[in-house]
Amino acid sequence: MTVVRSEVRPGVYHDSIVLMQLQVSLMDLPGVLDAGAVMGSPENLQILEANELLPETLSGVRAGDLVVAVKAESEDDAARALRSVEALLVRGGSEVNEDFRPRSLSSAARLSPGAGWVLVSVPGRYAAGVAREALELGRHVFLYSDNVPIAQEVVLKAEARSRGLLVMGPDCGTAIINGVGFGFANRVRRGAVGLVGAAGTGLQAVTAGIHARGAGVSQAIGTGGRDLQAEVGGVTALQGLDLLARDPETRVIVLVSKPPEPAVVGRLLAAAQRTGKPVVVNLLGYAPPAPRLGSLHFAASLGEAARLAAELLREEPESRSPASGHRAEARDFGYLRGLFSGGTLALEVLQGLRAFLEPLHSNMSIDDVLLLADPSQSEAHSILDLGADEFTVGRPHPMIDNDLRLRRIRQEAADPEVGLILLDVVLGDGAHPDPASELAPAIEAARAVRDVEFAAIVVGTEEDPQDLGEQVESLARAGARVFRDTAEALEDLARRRPRQPGVEPPPVPLDAFQSPVSAINVGVESFFDSIVDQGADALHVDWRPPAGGNERLMEILSKMGR
Repeated sequence: MTVVRSEVRPGVYHDSIVLMQLQVSLMDLPGVLDAGAVMGSPENLQILEANELLPETLSGVRAGDLVVAVKAESEDDAARALRSVEALLVRGGSEVNEDFRPRSLSSAARLSPGAGWVLVSVPGRYAAGVAREALELGRHVFLYSDNVPIAQEVVLKAEARSRGLLVMGPDCGTAIINGVGFGFANRVRRGAVGLVGAAGTGLQAVTAGIHARGAGVSQAIGTGGRDLQAEVGGVTALQGLDLLARDPETRVIVLVSKPPEPAVVGRLLAAAQRTGKPVVVNLLGYAPPAPRLGSLHFAASLGEAARLAAELLREEPESRSPASGHRAEARDFGYLRGLFSGGTLALEVLQGLRAFLEPLHSNMSIDDVLLLADPSQSEAHSILDLGADEFTVGRPHPMIDNDLRLRRIRQEAADPEVGLILLDVVLGDGAHPDPASELAPAIEAARAVRDVEFAAIVVGTEEDPQDLGEQVESLARAGARVFRDTAEALEDLARRRPRQPGVEPPPVPLDAFQSPVSAINVGVESFFDSIVDQGADALHVDWRPPAGGNERLMEILSKMGR
């Protein structure tokens, strides 16, 4: 007959790695059939109960207490195992650096004023508080802890962004900063590929693949798995892309994530375009509009992302920098207004633009695009099918008659927020006999009033009655950039910088990414060991749950500002 016995050690805290080692060691003892070693939170006690390791007599346990339970073949075997706990804990921690350890993050910050990073891996209920303190101390945060409420993540990242700091996480498993791996990272050579990843193992797969192909990593910025959810809004990913765009050591960027929410994709890809550097994109579950769009190169797998990054690195001149590369050439063209006579062409452009332009509006219903409340009034970036029913009631189709489009050109050009007007000009039998004869003067008139750009997609052949060459030349003389298909137009638009709504937050300074890594570790001791083993400076905090893990007392102390 088996017996279950337990021991509670009030106020004795150990991280999850130490407790896992203790559990394994207990199970190796003679006569022990199963064992558990957990901190006494309700969730952990439920796990013990589910594994039939929770005695009925156990009560009054707090979250800050250590609970050890064993299932053994006899009373003697159980007692012998529990008497071994202290020795096993000492043995499990024997490899840990025993230098002086501060008891609080604030003390550690005073002892290590140059530490730019705080690694947080304490239980989720305490993690946001530790991360918030790190931000208040002016440190970037690598937040490994999971089970942090998403509302707290939103608040933490908003606070970090306002301070020009990064919060990588919660549930961020991997990062590489200046050649030093945080959390679960592979040892890879330094190089010129920078990464942003909302997937920890994804970052590992791509960084290892880059290393295997002879290239190296400048920085790998983890964001946490929820960063690309609509509620969070991709805050860390956007900060990471901006940082890598300004980093002179980064020449190629890789963006990888688990399935992102559609509301964030457009914002993210627009930011990737604005970096002015080649960006390899692998967003699981996202169907790209083309294999390549401007500076974006879409990869179908993690392995392909690594391969593309290495290949692009070989193609990219080493002398290129943000000051001399695409970023300097990009021009803010204000809001884009597309006035199309062909619905299919408008739809194809719309599908391509939604990959990097937002907020995007239309009178056509399509995922990730906002439906115009009033098609007669454009909003922000808008693409219109002027051949739709709401525009053709009682008037000829715009393929035949340019009147509606000429009126709309004047309307859009008069809007000081508009920087670019995109048209289609479709030739062929039955179409307007000479569309450029009316569109070109309208373009010239608009450009004479203010600096508004025009682009035209001309569809036709040399055999068409409108004279393709003359149509193209006439539009070009009026000042329009002319493209022969939507792919050419999208390629051009993708290389440029559309206006983005809102006020830009302060950028993350590059200093923490250009100096030797110095970090403070709060939580899992093996993360501290790993940083030290990589040759970086680190300090470990001998952290304990505040108020002994008493939730009510913690709330009182928080309200008192302590």
